[in-house]
Formats: sequence, structure tokens, C-alpha cells
Amino acid sequence: MRPITIGLIREGKNPPDKRVPLTPKKCAEAQEQYPGLRIIVQESPHRCFSDQEYRDLGLEVRADVADCDILMGVKEVPASDLIPNKTYLFFSHTVKKQPANRELLKTVLRQNITLIDYELMTNHDGGERIVAFGRWAGIVGAYNGLLTYGRKHGLYKLKPAYKCVDMEDMQEEFFKVKRLPPIKMVVTGTGRVAQGALEVLDLMGFRRVSVYDYLYLDFNEPVYTQLRSSDYNRRRDGRVWDTPDFHRNPQEYESTFSNFLPVTDLLIACAYWHPAAPQLFTETDTQRSDFRINTIADVTCDVNGSIPTTKRSTTIPEPAFDYNPQTGELEPAYSQAFNITIMAVDNLPCELPRNASRDFGRQLLDNVFPHLLGEQGQDDVVERATIARAGQLMPRYQYLVDYVA
Repeated sequence: MRPITIGLIREGKNPPDKRVPLTPKKCAEAQEQYPGLRIIVQESPHRCFSDQEYRDLGLEVRADVADCDILMGVKEVPASDLIPNKTYLFFSHTVKKQPANRELLKTVLRQNITLIDYELMTNHDGGERIVAFGRWAGIVGAYNGLLTYGRKHGLYKLKPAYKCVDMEDMQEEFFKVKRLPPIKMVVTGTGRVAQGALEVLDLMGFRRVSVYDYLYLDFNEPVYTQLRSSDYNRRRDGRVWDTPDFHRNPQEYESTFSNFLPVTDLLIACAYWHPAAPQLFTETDTQRSDFRINTIADVTCDVNGSIPTTKRSTTIPEPAFDYNPQTGELEPAYSQAFNITIMAVDNLPCELPRNASRDFGRQLLDNVFPHLLGEQGQDDVVERATIARAGQLMPRYQYLVDYVA
């Protein structure tokens, strides 16, 4: 391959993200796999892998990486940090016209920048994402859900995930949840995020039961079930369930999650939600005498989204708040027994940054680098994920014209 340099940029958002796209070992592996590739690391005091860990593997670490061909980060680069005429890879959070990042995209276009977004990297049929942090959102989200439930009911105190060195350290805490009474837990979704949540529940030793048994049987131990979209939605016109149609026309469906409200203690929400899709329940439902859910881990964290009580997101140090069903107001976490306590951290993978970065780097090497650095140069996988090239919106993303106007 032709000589090419990749610069790992320091994260500029505040508070800084500790994750990295490539760990020191993944950088070394990439350079070995692609002769002609050189990776240069920008100095950073915040990364979960120190500058010295990169230097120890022979990588160059310096303050300025402006001379590199491709600049890679994790989160949005602040508009003031962008370097004109460069190619960037990061999660830009612009394709849904997110208001917070409008200035970022305007600057990209003004400064002739090429922007490739990890989130838009999909396999050849354009369906499935090939690089994501979702599994770690699910792992930390389920753990935080059980941490919140334990604190709310004074059962045990789990060490917060962000204070654990890594996943292995976090697993040392799992024995404490043996103090749980026979509660029922529901996990929504079947994607990467839900799989991460199930991983934690299984490692903690909880029994998985069928949806039918969950609804109609009582157990003398804590149990959980996993719900697909068809388990808690139905067509408004009564016709038979059709999964592809649900994804195409979510507005034609209504929620049947009310079946689960009287039997669920802890809800772990991991399902992707479309704004036209029904909410799981309403704020009015929370006043029902048979509304049993008292703790919600909203892993998807869509504010005013699938969970109507998620009225704001929370931070890693302050992960939870209470929703008062009688007043509809938010209160400090754990303030009253009858409140619903909600964990709504919107950057969960940052709590286990070393594990999440290792996993992400593996996906980059296996699934992205062959398309980015392949013999024939960049291909349609990269093309589909390119929002702008040299300051021009690509045809697929022309709908963003009014967003940046």
C-alpha cells in the first residue's frame, strides 16, 4: 500500500472522553499488517491508555499531528479544533440534524474537510453497522441498573463501573447482587446493546425465563426476560405482526407494554427507538395502582423518547434521578420510596474505557481498515459513511443542506 499516516487525536470535548479508537497494541498490529502505514499519537493527559503506553510499543507521540493524512478520534471534534483540508473519522452525531453539532458540520464544509462517520459504516448490503460501542453501553447499563436498584432499596452497594479498573474488576462486585429478593427484570431489544446487558445478567447468575412464564408465573428467585419488538407492540389495525413493516412504518403500531407494568420491578431499556414509534408507557400509566416498575435503566437514553419519564440525561458521577409519579416532577435520586428512580447516563461505554477501546479497535482493524486502507483505495463502505468530501455534502447527505444553511 502507498505510505499513509494516521494521527490519533486527543479528545477535545468537555468533559474529555477517555476512550481511544486504537489501543497501543492495536496500533502496533495495524502497522505490522499494513506496511506503509504509520500511526502517530497526539499527546493527551486524559486517555485511558497513557502516552507512555504508546511510546513503550515504539509509537511516536507528539503534540501536533496536523501533518497526518487521516485524523481519527472518538467523539465530535470541537469546531475550533478542526484543521482545514483534512480527512477526519469520528462519531459526528450530525445526520439526524442534532442541533448541538450544527456548527461542527458548517465548519467542516467551510474548511474543505472530508468527514467520515463511524456510525454510518455498514456492511455491503448497507444494513448492519460494522463498528460500534453498543455492547459496552449494554454491559455498563445493566450493571448501573442493578447498582441503582440496590441503592434505592438499601440492599447492597456496588462500586460504580467508572471506579473499576476494567470489566474484570467490575465482575468482582457481582457477588453482592446475591442479596436481591425475587424481583422480575425486563430487557428490551435484541441488538448489540441488549446482548451486552444479557451478558451481565447471565454472569451475575440470574435465571432467564420465557416471556409467557415471566407474565404469568411467580418465582422464588430473581429472574429476567428479553423482549423483542413484537412482544410489546402490535399493529393498530389488528393485522398480523410484520417486523420489516414495523421498522418501515412504526406509526402504524401501538404499545402493549402495559402487560408488563404490573409484573416488572426493574426495566433495562436497550431497544433502538424511532421517534414515530409508540412509547412503552405514558406518564399517566405511572399513576396506575398496578404500575410496579420502580427502577429504570434507560440505556438507550432518548430524552422524552421511548421512556417518557426520561426527561433529561445524567452524568457518570451522578447517574440517577427520581421521577415523582404524583406530580410528574423530577427529584433527587432516592428521595421517596414511591418515586421511580431512573438511570439515564448517555455515555455509558466511557465508564469502562479500556475494555470498550480494545473492543472498538478490534472492530476497526477487522471491519474498517480493509476498506479504508485496501489495495484499491477506499471503497463503497467508506463512501457510504462519508458525509462530506473536501467541503461538499455527498449526494446521500444532501438532505442536510437546510440544517447547515
